[in-house]
Amino acid sequence: MDANRDVYPYAIELLEQFPILVILGVRQCGKTTLAKQLAPTWQYFDLENTNDRMLISRDPVFFLENSDQIIIDEAQEYPELFNILRGIVDKDRARKGRFILTGSSNPKLLTKVSESLAGRSATIELGTLKMNEVLKKPFSPFYNIFQQRLNKESLDFEGKQPAITHKEIQNNWFYGGYPEPRLANNISFYRQWMQSYYDAYIHRDIRSLFPRLDNLSYQRFLMMLSHLSGNILNKSDIGRSLEVSEKSIREYLTIADGTYLWRQLPSYEKSKVKTIVKLPRGHFRDNGLLHYLLKIDSPETLYQHPILGRSFEAFVIEEILKGLNSSGVTNWEASYYRTRSGVEVDLILEGFFGTLPIEIKHGSQVKTKQLKNLEDFVEMHQLPFGLLINQAITARWLTPRIFQLPVGFL
Repeated sequence: MDANRDVYPYAIELLEQFPILVILGVRQCGKTTLAKQLAPTWQYFDLENTNDRMLISRDPVFFLENSDQIIIDEAQEYPELFNILRGIVDKDRARKGRFILTGSSNPKLLTKVSESLAGRSATIELGTLKMNEVLKKPFSPFYNIFQQRLNKESLDFEGKQPAITHKEIQNNWFYGGYPEPRLANNISFYRQWMQSYYDAYIHRDIRSLFPRLDNLSYQRFLMMLSHLSGNILNKSDIGRSLEVSEKSIREYLTIADGTYLWRQLPSYEKSKVKTIVKLPRGHFRDNGLLHYLLKIDSPETLYQHPILGRSFEAFVIEEILKGLNSSGVTNWEASYYRTRSGVEVDLILEGFFGTLPIEIKHGSQVKTKQLKNLEDFVEMHQLPFGLLINQAITARWLTPRIFQLPVGFL
């Protein structure tokens, strides 16, 4: 059973504008399904399939010159492909919609794309399913606010009810968004799938992509990372705990981020405050995998777990960033803000739309004093407004410049 992806209209638009469309994302997030939906009549080749790889690599120039409109899955498995594609595309730059490439390893594939296919390709990042995609509900109009300069008038949600119910939010937050186990709607299968997925990631993908890596040490690192999800990371402390060098921890973080398992959020360093914390913060991109690794077996157990607030915060951040990736908004950045005195704003978005600070609270009610950090940030940087995202029932203005948006609107 397939889910309709929010990014589909934007992907079609890019195919009409560029010769090559590159779809990046974590393993099993639906890249192949999306590619086949975008181009149902195109030939499909998987470079992890020995026969397909041999067929292409035997004489790649001849093959690609005579095989327009093809999908090539896991393109990072054959790095020579990118230079060849550049030459083929350059022979007829006016032709659009010729190749779709997918990949699940950011560092290897993006480097080749930027070096060889600049100006010839468009790239989209596909995450695991958003809430509305699991539920087969329309893409939220919330993301329309990023299509122009931010202004208070664009927040026309006041008094409205969110499209996604409280129970639906809890399920999506707890179980995450990997398409196959979510759409199967079977708890036993879900748990077996998560174990198989993690085993394949560690014992197949990582061994293949990084053959010199200490696999056991990387596994221990991931388990520690699951407990640190949502925290500011001190690489030296992690290294001492695992008895590896800080350099190794930097490498492990790059791998976890580059294979789309982990998201590194940089510190917001454009603030007028000089005492900001400059260490990165990060979280597991999919909460279902995070909760599985932490052996949290039910939403009720999660509510008793110390990671509750950080888990919800990561869930909301990923919902927002998936929405931005699907909406066609380009050239945006995400960061977090924290000072040495503990003043923090959970998410800062910057782009052509301006700057939007977002505070995330797990509860449904908030006290005025809890808004002080967000209000101070808005005032200090002279912004039109800030957002509080929580589990409230209705959207409304809490102060003249702080708007409460229930998470069901995302």
